[in-house]
Amino acid sequence: MSTPVDLSSILIVDSDIISRHAIAEYLRHCGYAAVEAANTDEALLAVAEPSLSIDIILCDVSAVGTRSGFELASWVRGNRPELEVKLTGNVDSAAIAVAELCESGPHLARPYEPQFVVDYVKRLRATRDRHNAETAN
Repeated sequence: MSTPVDLSSILIVDSDIISRHAIAEYLRHCGYAAVEAANTDEALLAVAEPSLSIDIILCDVSAVGTRSGFELASWVRGNRPELEVKLTGNVDSAAIAVAELCESGPHLARPYEPQFVVDYVKRLRATRDRHNAETAN
């Protein structure tokens, strides 16, 4: 049996893959480990995963699954009070919550242009790749 790896992580729970991925990539760019969950069921599995050390859960209030975003937050507060839960109502509120963690948050707002999101993610990846190349040298 392998020893669990201690990775402090931020869990992003959002059924909108574009929003979830953009927020996760931004957090990774800021140096955080980001775990993505498409629904509350996946979120509960991530919280229970011994190889992850989830510190913060960023959850869309309209998250789908066997629990709503509110129910997930309530469960976490009752069963895992050491975890911080931030509920978000849309991409704007998610960006504000992420901005608290990083020096400046992503600039995504609904309704958004799909090409803007793609370009945004490409910029994040290019910045990350440059950073990785610089630190490798």
